[in-house]
Amino acid sequence: MITTIMKDHTVIAIDLGGTKVSGAIFDRQSMLSSREVLMLENQTGKDVGALVLELIRKLREQANRRGLTVSGVGVAVPGIYHADSRTVWAPNIPGWEDYPLYEEIASGVKGADITVKIDSDRACCIMGEAWKGAAQDCRYAIFLAVGTGIGAGIMVDGMVLRGAHDIAGAVGWMALDRPWTGDYMSCGCFEYHASGNGMAERAKNSLKEKESAFIDTGSNDPEKIVAGEIFKAYSTGDPHAVAIINNCIEFWGMACANLVSIFNPEKIIFGGGVFGPAVQFLGNIYEEARKWAQPVSIQKVTFTAAGLGQDAGLYGAACLALDHNPTL
Repeated sequence: MITTIMKDHTVIAIDLGGTKVSGAIFDRQSMLSSREVLMLENQTGKDVGALVLELIRKLREQANRRGLTVSGVGVAVPGIYHADSRTVWAPNIPGWEDYPLYEEIASGVKGADITVKIDSDRACCIMGEAWKGAAQDCRYAIFLAVGTGIGAGIMVDGMVLRGAHDIAGAVGWMALDRPWTGDYMSCGCFEYHASGNGMAERAKNSLKEKESAFIDTGSNDPEKIVAGEIFKAYSTGDPHAVAIINNCIEFWGMACANLVSIFNPEKIIFGGGVFGPAVQFLGNIYEEARKWAQPVSIQKVTFTAAGLGQDAGLYGAACLALDHNPTL
């Protein structure tokens, strides 16, 4: 179980995703304000950085009106935070190959005695679930985040596994099919087939080839289809949607089997925008994983939905800011 020594102060938590940025005010007990959300709306580079700064400014104003003094900002980012250079690599945000987010935020709050902490969203998700969610009683747990991309926050003996270069948990690159194709180069095999973006790409191909009930959900333009519409079409029995989701169940199950066999976790916690609607398939995913996994380990693990829902990364970002030197 992740333990922290949290100070009595108020912080701002920011969770940056591939399509939106969310934020809220926290103290060491709980979330103090409603979530604020700003949509990225296809913005890239410095424009996304400006959105993050705008959200921090709005939340600081809210805190000031309530007589609260903000002492820290924690940020979860969708990719890799390089602690040595304090830059972010986020493949789903064009222009963020080596983005100086720390410098931007630190400059934006300069003179306010506010500490800035940044980490990957996958690390933040497992920290949030260990603090207030489904992993509170665990020392070995994995948060599988499936949204625009795929990542895993991995907790081993109560510690977040980061790797030699802060890249551990990049399971979107897990090799689950063959032969290798150039399509895997930018996102990895697992993410290509079973992320929200991957599902949408498979649906676009189906729509281009033949008629599908996807059209009844409002996506007359194949290029505008999103993963949520695939789940709606699945509920109508659309065969293309059924095939796409069944394919994802196989990939999710194989990936979980590998994680169970390697890490022997107590729980695998499913979150991100796709889980969500895909929580209904946890039983199917477990049965698929059971075919492939180490047989004793798979009997000992529980598959469960995120206890914090879509706020796991936000709570993890708060955990970062609340404890500058956590005992993990």
